[in-house]
Amino acid sequence: MKKMNALKHIDTHMDDLISELQTLIRQPSVSAKNEGIEECAKLVKKILEKSGIKSEILRIGNVAPIVYGEIKSKKNPNKTLMFYNHYDVQPAEPFDLWDDPPFSGKIKGNKIFGRGSSDDKGELITRIKAVEASLKTTGDVPCNIKFVIEGEEETGSAHIDQYLKKYKKKFACDGVIWEFGYVDSQNRPIIGLGMKGLLYVELSVKESIRDAHSSLAVLIKNPAWRLLEAVQTLRDSHGRILIKDWYKEVIPLSKTDLKIISQEPFDEQSFKKEFGIKSFVGDMHGLDAKKALVGGATCNIAGLLSGYTGNGAKTVLPGEALVKIDFRLVPKMDPKKQTLRLRKHLKSKGFEDVLIKVFHGEAAARTNPSEPFVSQVKEAADQSFGKSILNVSNAGTGPMHSFVKFLNAPCISVGSTYMFARIHSPNEFARIDLLKKTTKCIYLIMEKFGKD
Repeated sequence: MKKMNALKHIDTHMDDLISELQTLIRQPSVSAKNEGIEECAKLVKKILEKSGIKSEILRIGNVAPIVYGEIKSKKNPNKTLMFYNHYDVQPAEPFDLWDDPPFSGKIKGNKIFGRGSSDDKGELITRIKAVEASLKTTGDVPCNIKFVIEGEEETGSAHIDQYLKKYKKKFACDGVIWEFGYVDSQNRPIIGLGMKGLLYVELSVKESIRDAHSSLAVLIKNPAWRLLEAVQTLRDSHGRILIKDWYKEVIPLSKTDLKIISQEPFDEQSFKKEFGIKSFVGDMHGLDAKKALVGGATCNIAGLLSGYTGNGAKTVLPGEALVKIDFRLVPKMDPKKQTLRLRKHLKSKGFEDVLIKVFHGEAAARTNPSEPFVSQVKEAADQSFGKSILNVSNAGTGPMHSFVKFLNAPCISVGSTYMFARIHSPNEFARIDLLKKTTKCIYLIMEKFGKD
């Protein structure tokens, strides 16, 4: 009876969820520009406390604070579930591509628009409201609950290791529900058991002290050509990375992994239509495409800059050129070791003049499919959504490895983010129906986790 009361409470209080999500969206919190970070941390703390969750702001030096929340269970104080989320968002630029102001929280039908509506403020609200529903209907929670909500995820979680190390005892838990989870085109939640790692670097070449007239290209070397030649050596046309020993430590996907991957539906045509593409890298399809999403390493050019890139023509010979590259890493790839391999590669190819700046490195992490926590989450997702899908690893990156390393707790992704919700892009949105189902799912996860 109590369970039904909690689920009914979620149904009847959706207006509160939507209103508080709008409040969060309207508070900019762009970590890349340090815009509104302090204000948003305080707002999150206020929302937690309003929902009955004891909270505090944790700090390490002059960096974005972590908002920490905790409730101790009366009936099951020996088991702890953590919700990891973040309150920072991506920059909203280019502003002119938004149909409405990016921090408006505008509602249109079944959608709430705004930067952070899905990533990650919408997800955070589902966790908070699930806990609130339990407190309001039972006066308790099924197990101890902890919230760790950071403000640097969108810039690489640069200080999360320091926070985890300093507050290891405070953050101790038995399982972690990750900050997000995708929902596919048929409204099935994708339960992610891992995340890829990341190595983000900038390569640059400087040839002269300033830009020059392009007629001097007969005498002055163009750094853009030099940089393009260097980048060309990193991967082949099928996406395979050509750096020596890049894949040396990688363990092949297990039979269990391959079975899960083969059973996971993937609508290639809908995917291609959404992005307006005709084919995948290397003309992959079917199982190969699904395996790549789960276990494929990447070398991606995230940005190129050199010379004149404005409208019209300008005959200029640039003095320098740079390229930003992100490498997605799979388990057993060490970001530091991969960086050394990149340096050796460029040197061996005669590109000693190419400077390398490392912005961020994060290892990959995965939870064993046989972990009991996995079945608890899947049962809850099936009950709330009707059907869910297991996914060996998300294609994206987050600091999951750090949580596994310091807390020794399994991490699982599940949430409300529609796979075409335009996160990190203009007109990002959250679907209200999925927010409701996810809130119920989170409540059911707490209940099942607390019983076992």
